[in-house]
Amino acid sequence: MDYEASLDRALEAVPDIESGGDRLSVPDAEAQADGAFTRFNNLDAVADALNRSTDHLHRFVQQSLATSGKLAEGVGRYNGEFAKREFERAIEEYTEEYVRCSECGLPDTRLVQEDRTTMLRCDACGAFRPVQKKSGSRSTQQTTDDVEAGETYTVEVTDTGRKGDGVAHRGDYTIFVPGASEGDVRERLR
Repeated sequence: MDYEASLDRALEAVPDIESGGDRLSVPDAEAQADGAFTRFNNLDAVADALNRSTDHLHRFVQQSLATSGKLAEGVGRYNGEFAKREFERAIEEYTEEYVRCSECGLPDTRLVQEDRTTMLRCDACGAFRPVQKKSGSRSTQQTTDDVEAGETYTVEVTDTGRKGDGVAHRGDYTIFVPGASEGDVRERLR
């Protein structure tokens, strides 16, 4: 058997992979206000689409929203009022950190525990990396992005707060900018 015939036979045996479009299809978050709480009604469907445990995704969403919550029957219930886009932003962050391979970008990964480190292993390319652990501890080292009273700063508004004010970040500080909207750049803040 010559090389060309062997190659043709091997290529026929390999399944076609769709290269157009994203293979990862995550359903949109279904957020519903429930008094002082917000329900994430399809948390289990999102976790299934990401091939991760519902509890793991729920804990990440809690940390991302900086709130407490409960998980019951695949529905997350979080203290506070949150918009659908806040849940979707948390899902995007989760996908980048815990689902997509940093080398090939494919979602064919799994979380494995090696020693005491959680690793993201890619089944498509074989790459692996440790996942970042979010912690509540703050660094004692001073950053150059400190905010001091009376000083002037240029900030970019990256979000909208619950009361409609713009939200910007500088270092470890969150700055609320009255009357600003997402994408605005404000100079001379005091």
